[in-house]
Amino acid sequence: MNPRVLTFLVAAATLAGFGIALFWARRRGRPFFDAAAAGFEGWNLTHLLLASFLTLFAELAFIRWIAVEVRAFAYFKNLALLLCFVGFGLGCALARQTPRWLAGIAAFLGLLLVVRLPLHNGEWLEGLSQSLGAAADLEIWATGSSWHWVRFAGGALMAASLFLLMVWIFVPLGQTVSRQMDRAPSTLSAYSWNLMGSLAGILAFLGVSRLMLPPSFWLGAVLLGFAFLQATRRGQLVVASLLVPLALLLHDPSTPESYAMWTPYQQVQYTRHYASNGDFWGGEVWVNHAGYQYIVDLSPSFLARHPGLVKEAVEENPYNLPFRFAMLSPSTMIVGSGTGNDVAAALRHDSRSVDAVEIDPAILALGKREHPERPYDSPRVTVHLTDARAFLKRSARRYDLILFGLLDSHTEFSDYSNMRIDNFVYTEESFREASRHLNPEGVLFVKFHVDHPWMAVRLAEMLRQTFGKPPLVFYADSSYGATATCFVISPSSRVEDALAADPRLAEFVRKNVVSPDKGQIAITTDDWPYLYHEGHWIPRLYYSLGMLVVLVSLGLYAQIPEVRRQVPSLFFFSMGAGFLLLETQVISRLALFFGTTWQVNGIVISALLSALLLANMVVERTRASLPRFWIFAALLAGLAMAYLLPLNRIPGSPATAGAVATAVFAIPIFFAGILFALEFRGAESPSAALGANMLGAVAGGLLENLSLLFGMRALLLVAIGLYCLAGIGLWSRQQRPASGIPPV
Repeated sequence: MNPRVLTFLVAAATLAGFGIALFWARRRGRPFFDAAAAGFEGWNLTHLLLASFLTLFAELAFIRWIAVEVRAFAYFKNLALLLCFVGFGLGCALARQTPRWLAGIAAFLGLLLVVRLPLHNGEWLEGLSQSLGAAADLEIWATGSSWHWVRFAGGALMAASLFLLMVWIFVPLGQTVSRQMDRAPSTLSAYSWNLMGSLAGILAFLGVSRLMLPPSFWLGAVLLGFAFLQATRRGQLVVASLLVPLALLLHDPSTPESYAMWTPYQQVQYTRHYASNGDFWGGEVWVNHAGYQYIVDLSPSFLARHPGLVKEAVEENPYNLPFRFAMLSPSTMIVGSGTGNDVAAALRHDSRSVDAVEIDPAILALGKREHPERPYDSPRVTVHLTDARAFLKRSARRYDLILFGLLDSHTEFSDYSNMRIDNFVYTEESFREASRHLNPEGVLFVKFHVDHPWMAVRLAEMLRQTFGKPPLVFYADSSYGATATCFVISPSSRVEDALAADPRLAEFVRKNVVSPDKGQIAITTDDWPYLYHEGHWIPRLYYSLGMLVVLVSLGLYAQIPEVRRQVPSLFFFSMGAGFLLLETQVISRLALFFGTTWQVNGIVISALLSALLLANMVVERTRASLPRFWIFAALLAGLAMAYLLPLNRIPGSPATAGAVATAVFAIPIFFAGILFALEFRGAESPSAALGANMLGAVAGGLLENLSLLFGMRALLLVAIGLYCLAGIGLWSRQQRPASGIPPV
């Protein structure tokens, strides 16, 4: 029997026994989850801190895990984030009810069972990806371009089931946090502790990512946290015992020849391959269950011993082709060096120096350890573990060849927004920066896997606008997964001269030339970096799944009697929506200066929470009532400055410009935090205020898709509008006591 199937059956049997034990205990009148036990009803700082910690830690853990296991979710990652908000907000609305730990834990384990179901080796999940992902106006890896509403409806129902499971996981956490908020001696102090717990959760997940620990560790830590929050010793032991089936469900069998690892960005699976005589020639790398690349030995000595290994002509494979256009012994920069195939090709063609830029430390380490040609050991190679765009901004060197390898991520998004980590690499501004690093006779060579013709048109048009002439575009086949559409251009006549001097190269290009359509296509810029979207519109897929989230949210909230009788506070709702848009804006803007690395995302979110903590401290230490009008005016002025200030023209180094940009965005965040803290301190029901704030964050996350229409900078205008709505809500809150109407 397949080891994974056996492991799954053991885990399922264990969980079935757990369910029978629960049923038997309930029939005997001795439930494990007794929320009325002593020590849970009163104010408990430990529970508040732990629940706040777990909320952020579990949010990041589940978003990252499900985006890998169910690939369709990788393309709508902020929807998974919003579902966590929906669950937490629902828990806030249910603060007066018994914490629903049984439902939350059942949803936790149910999600693991459904996702890890070894049915046809996971093909049913790939079917879900196919059903949800096929769209002609959206580049989604391996999902085709035809859309059928029946298949989509079936996929949407399956997705809704997974959505509901994610929502219910976070309900008891929201209940725990909001109950402690309601019982705290000081509402504002409790909110500060909540922020500190959330900050600790983010930093802890950063540490887990840095150590590259597997999901059994992150999700096991979440389950242990759930166990600690149980009111009875027996409940704690029961939940802790579930670590066994959890570990079984998340276990992936590995051997020295085939194993998986979780990098700060993605899951990487690697399998070694050997030639027929037993010689090791490389390995196959998969990222997030999608084929990524082969590590291959293309050295002349190895190919001479194995003449049938590569079907295409050796010098015309995609790794060797770029060097036939460049001058002899070029200085080379490789953007997205990966496991080292391009670096090995540079060394085989006598590059006198190679700057290899790679963002993922695990893929880089894999190349150093496994590549048969040992390219990273060469003294001519300098490795830069950083974001490609950040390197282009900071480097002062010029090159004879700049090679954009196959670094298109296709599946890897930021944890906090619908932006892929390579978005800012393929923009008009990025190509202009690359062109400034070329020597007069330098060549820019871009390899890209093109599924839709409009992608080739976009890349060709960006290069044409950058260099003032069209690039040479041709197709290069490969027998080991490196098939690419190639774009070649130079500020001089170097490309034309290379073709004239090499008739064989000219004939190869003539046979494989690609002529991109002349139709109009939107160009990606730093303000509209959506490389994988055809144009300035929201794909129907986003409308459909966004509507699904709204329906799930409204359906759940409509079941709560208190919600049906009371409209959520306009002030707290609008503040949540505005803050989420502002958070997205800060992450995207600062990524231009510091890169889209995992550290930057985590540091930015930590800085935002720290700014809110500072605002809380100001409000707590100020006994006199602060003038809300002037605070609100300062908030709007800060947003206006962030919108109007041309951050890309700030003089100085990228680090200096990034520091200025950080300070600019810190101003509105700080004043928004003060305004929120002032009103939260006097809220009649902190849990209701927190629930409205979470609902607002859901709305803000859906409004983030407006950037697909108008660009990312326009989100600041939307945020200004939302904060103006918050101002109206603030004015109405201040007017109600005078008219005898109780505040919401």
